[in-house]
Amino acid sequence: MMEMDQLREIATKKVNPQKLSKDCYIGSVACVLMTDKGNMYTGVCIDAPSGIGFCAEHAAIASMVNNDETRIVKIVAVGKNGKIYPPCGRCREFIYQINAKNIDAEILVEENKIVKLAEILPSRWN
Repeated sequence: MMEMDQLREIATKKVNPQKLSKDCYIGSVACVLMTDKGNMYTGVCIDAPSGIGFCAEHAAIASMVNNDETRIVKIVAVGKNGKIYPPCGRCREFIYQINAKNIDAEILVEENKIVKLAEILPSRWN
């Protein structure tokens, strides 16, 4: 199984900030996740006004579910120069709601620090 450093490297290569229109930017953050089947899925953020954009984690998860998978084993999101971004609260809940077993997913939250989703999403609303 691929190590977190390798996933981080792949995500870093996916970061490619671009301006699509007057108000819409993409690619300033990229995410790579690995499923329990060993498959990798990537995504980039879409920054758009009025709350219609979404995080890189959402894009990667959409790609994963589009391929009939829901179980995340490892996930990492990075920005320019490989800066690590832990998932926001919305993403944490989304990861969990896609599959409750994702509570055990390993997440790179900072340099040399990997935590399970359960540690950063201690109270779940459902």
